Amino acid sequence: MKSDPIWSTPNDHLCKVLPDAAQLYFCPAEVQRMARRFQSGFPGLVSYAVKANPAPEVLENLVAAGLRAFDVASVAEMRAVRAVCPDAVLHYNNPVRSRAEVTQAALIGIASASVDCAGELDKLDALPRSTEISVRLALPVKGAAYDFGAKFGAGPDQAVALLRQVVAMGFTPSMTFHPGTQCGDAGAWASYIHACAEVAARSGVRLARLNVGGGFAAHRGGTAPDLEMVFARIKAEAQAAFGQNTPSLVCEPGRAMVAEACQLATRVKSLRGDAVYLNDGIYGALAEWRDIAAHDRVRVLTADGAPRAGASRLRVVFGPTCDSIDRLPAPLALPADLGEEDYVIFAGMGAYGSAIATRFNGYGPQAMVTVAGFAS
Repeated sequence: MKSDPIWSTPNDHLCKVLPDAAQLYFCPAEVQRMARRFQSGFPGLVSYAVKANPAPEVLENLVAAGLRAFDVASVAEMRAVRAVCPDAVLHYNNPVRSRAEVTQAALIGIASASVDCAGELDKLDALPRSTEISVRLALPVKGAAYDFGAKFGAGPDQAVALLRQVVAMGFTPSMTFHPGTQCGDAGAWASYIHACAEVAARSGVRLARLNVGGGFAAHRGGTAPDLEMVFARIKAEAQAAFGQNTPSLVCEPGRAMVAEACQLATRVKSLRGDAVYLNDGIYGALAEWRDIAAHDRVRVLTADGAPRAGASRLRVVFGPTCDSIDRLPAPLALPADLGEEDYVIFAGMGAYGSAIATRFNGYGPQAMVTVAGFAS
């Protein structure tokens, strides 16, 4: 079977093909670079959160970079990982499951699962007793773009009881938490780590591992996040909180692992005063922009590949669908000489851009085109 070509850069593809639909560009080297960065920098096991981008190309390149542990939220994600890495270690850390899903997870073979209430722990009785069960803690900690604690996680008192029950059922006891998505404050991890140590001490349970979750920030604008500083803070706080009983650490990055792997090229369909109509919007690869602040890593090319580099002005940006709410939540700074059929290219779109995009009204990003690198 003939393989798809690898283009040098998105610019090269855009100028030669002139796609009129939104196009995602995928760079395998970026996926592997970030995987190695996490594996060399984080002081423990790195487990990729498949939800961020479950594309086979992404999973294959993570495996090629040496990753063997994956955070899966569903049976479908388990099967997707097994398809590219049959011996992968699966961490089933979505704490809400049906009994049928637990049965399937046991058949597929998971290494660990998280839990945040007694009813969900009862469902896990079907799992082998060699399974690690992580009690998920929730705290009112700030520092992220949005918090997961309103949906998942047990309070400290409930976590103490759950840990004891995990031990009583014969499972391997651990704890986990999630500081919230796009977390820019290492102090959020510090607060959680010390709270987990207190819960473990109160319960009288020695933790096998501590999963510090995901939430690592991707580069959305300004200076790129200092991930190594966060890694060092996590290690130091774990040692300070647990002392000689410091458990092995696990993290489950999603966004930060794959955001740089893709860029999104959209095309200007129409200009109306200060309003711009693109061929993708909040029902497509830009869906997350409703919930997370827009970033400024945007550039513009003409159809013949020339950069628009002049002065910019703020413009209201609409997507292509018939829905009037299909617009970015804040104006975007775009060149004043922007023209119809120009390409507006968004960097850092590898996380969630394709995973949650719809095909509403027949729009949405096309299948990923592989590139060797990204133009600056």
